[in-house]
Amino acid sequence: METVDIAIETEEIQLDQFLKWAGVVSSGGEVRALLEQRLIRRNGETESARRRKLHVGDRIEIDGMGAWRVTGGPQ
Repeated sequence: METVDIAIETEEIQLDQFLKWAGVVSSGGEVRALLEQRLIRRNGETESARRRKLHVGDRIEIDGMGAWRVTGGPQ
């Protein structure tokens, strides 16, 4: 599965905000549903926290949807 790089302009970003920023979901409710179904993994581990802080280098994968890596950060 190809990983798409998504640049952020801050030091960290919450998981739900990242997925909205990347255009993966349109609402926090969608993120909640994906978490409840245990479909989201962060760096290979199943994620359970919608507001988990992500940092540059973190990789998010959603079963059946794709994979994204946090890039960028403050300049």
